[in-house]
Amino acid sequence: MDERNDRVIINGTVESVTFCNQANGFTVFEFSGDEDGEIFTAVGTVSSLSPGEKVTLTGVWQTHQSFGRQLKVELVERRMPESAEQLYKYLSSGVIRGVGPATAEKIVAKFGEDSFDVIENDCLRLTQIKGISPDKARKISNEFRNQFAARSTVIALEQYGMTAGECLAAFKRYGVEAAATVRKNPYRLCVDIEYISFERAEEIASKIPDSFNRDCRSNAGLLHIVKHNLYSNGHTCLPREKLIKPACDFLDITADEADIAIDSLIEEKQLITAKIKGRDFLFLPSSYNAEKKIAQRIDVLLRFPPEQNYTVGEDIDRIEIKDKIKYGEKQREAIEIAVNKGILILTGGPGTGKTTTLKGMLRLFQRDKLDIVLAAPTGRAAQRMTEVTGCEAKTIHRLLEVEWDENDRPVFKRNLRNPLEAQVLIVDELSMVDIHLFASLMDALPFGCRLIMVGDSNQLPPVGAGNVLHDLIDSGLLPVVELNEIFRQAQQSQIVTNAHKIVRGEEIDLTRNDGDFFFVSRGSGLLAARTVRELYCERLPAAYGYNPVKDIQILCPSRKGEAGTVEINKMLQEAVNPYSEGRAQFVFRGSVFRSADKVMQIKNNYNLEWEKDGERGTGIFNGDIGFIEDIDTRSGVLYINFDGKRVEYPSANLEELELSYAVTVHKSQGSEFDCVLLTAAGIPPQLCYRNLLYTAVTRARENLIIVGSENQVSRMIENDKKTRRYSALKHFLTEGVNG
Repeated sequence: MDERNDRVIINGTVESVTFCNQANGFTVFEFSGDEDGEIFTAVGTVSSLSPGEKVTLTGVWQTHQSFGRQLKVELVERRMPESAEQLYKYLSSGVIRGVGPATAEKIVAKFGEDSFDVIENDCLRLTQIKGISPDKARKISNEFRNQFAARSTVIALEQYGMTAGECLAAFKRYGVEAAATVRKNPYRLCVDIEYISFERAEEIASKIPDSFNRDCRSNAGLLHIVKHNLYSNGHTCLPREKLIKPACDFLDITADEADIAIDSLIEEKQLITAKIKGRDFLFLPSSYNAEKKIAQRIDVLLRFPPEQNYTVGEDIDRIEIKDKIKYGEKQREAIEIAVNKGILILTGGPGTGKTTTLKGMLRLFQRDKLDIVLAAPTGRAAQRMTEVTGCEAKTIHRLLEVEWDENDRPVFKRNLRNPLEAQVLIVDELSMVDIHLFASLMDALPFGCRLIMVGDSNQLPPVGAGNVLHDLIDSGLLPVVELNEIFRQAQQSQIVTNAHKIVRGEEIDLTRNDGDFFFVSRGSGLLAARTVRELYCERLPAAYGYNPVKDIQILCPSRKGEAGTVEINKMLQEAVNPYSEGRAQFVFRGSVFRSADKVMQIKNNYNLEWEKDGERGTGIFNGDIGFIEDIDTRSGVLYINFDGKRVEYPSANLEELELSYAVTVHKSQGSEFDCVLLTAAGIPPQLCYRNLLYTAVTRARENLIIVGSENQVSRMIENDKKTRRYSALKHFLTEGVNG
């Protein structure tokens, strides 16, 4: 698909609608220009169009490989149909229930260019037409008004430069008052609608001639700063004094104005304040409630342990004899605590026996015929948990039966009123779980249920907000067993032994060229990237028989730079999946997606429907990796397989998708790959730290190859400074939920 940048503006009439995806607004329609009457195809994400509508299109011409020349629409400005012919075309299109071509012809013949006014304002005059009763006339009028409520809102809001999707989201949120609401306070858009940013609200506000209260901007800007720190930096709260300077710089306001705005947001309950160790901290209500809820539920678990099993030591002895296994002292301790205390954090690095310990717990729980549920934060982590334990594990979202509300926010069917049917819950990869998901999980935990939490405390914190695993451990309230003995079989793996050296801050031997851990010295990002391509495409497949796309995963500390994911993905796409005449592709904001590309979902989307082995469900989540099986460029749909889940993926959602031949280390959490290629050149200083390197190394099952600079690897090992995350969970746990 070739794109040109010569933007055109064309006035004309919608002739017919060929295709409309109701989920995302992607539409294919035939259009005739007023100037020359030429009929052509137009495509784009627009709110509902009907034949006969007079509109002005802004867009660029493009040549589609299958469908030829068409206009890619960027903006639609609507005008009501004017002539009798246009009115008839509109009414006969079926857009209004109860009005078909025959009835439309009679209405236009009777009332001419006053037809719309009669339908909307004097509907009983329609009874003058044979076959239209007073009841039917009212239904036609009501349907017309419902259709035009959204349409009128879109028309009113489009004049402020809002896209069709933004207009429809505003109508969905505010109803018929949407236009008035936006005029009064355009900054509500970034507060109430998740994907509209503060910067976007600024653009819309600049196009509104009406005057509005400028305090709205300060309040929305401060909320934007708090949300940015929650969603991008992982904080659950911020010291109040830390907000003042960023607010002044970002909004160009005084410190007094920032203070006033904070107080206003607290008064409106859009922010919550709490004093922690003598400092005032500010929370979004969702974060505050999540951390409070976790602390409350942990308190209940600790105060009401399960019934004691006084023979658990003997039971473990019998398992050892029957299974011909010998548990280590720490492993036995973990099993006993899981059985008798009912709550446990089991942590440890690779090769320390976490899986063996879990299996021992499961044997005892199964012997007692307890209902056991296993869960992990990602599909890949759940699949791996199933493989190593022999028991089915589900993602936490699937376990909690995720749905979504009218504002596309996740809600879980399993909750305090409808708890899980479980007597034991084992959660793996807890280091990846953020406070909101963990709070929802705790909410669904039934009274008396054992909770076993497994994770590696040396890995990166979750992508989302909070630091649940570290805060639970640091509170000192919960039983914690850390496995730190590397078992003999695992000692043969350099991946395992080097991972433990990294944790201890010890230098690793980069000169060895045997085993499963290799280093290739390359001084620059560009040289590292070229070597990665050679290893990925040629040397590793030849040496080990790997399928590059399925068996090898490239990890990068950063998205940016010559050895970052963006550049390497472009390089690898051209190397393993280049453009060809018969291969469909879709261009989206400068990114190219082709059939057979490897891709990753980078944002939770609870609405995407999938099918797997006859089972249907919804939800594709941040970090899920898949392959594009096919692309229907005419309908704007990509068919993607995410670990067996087949999804019809709307092109309007492509901002949530990235190529994933290379992914960041952060995005790889919870996954394991047969072979990992790690770039270590040109790393930004803020990403040059120990637990990032450790997390990358522990993603590899069979082989790990680091390509880069010895100095960069050494600096990462030496730097044990972890990124500071403000959170209050430890405070609520140790000081009490009312503290």
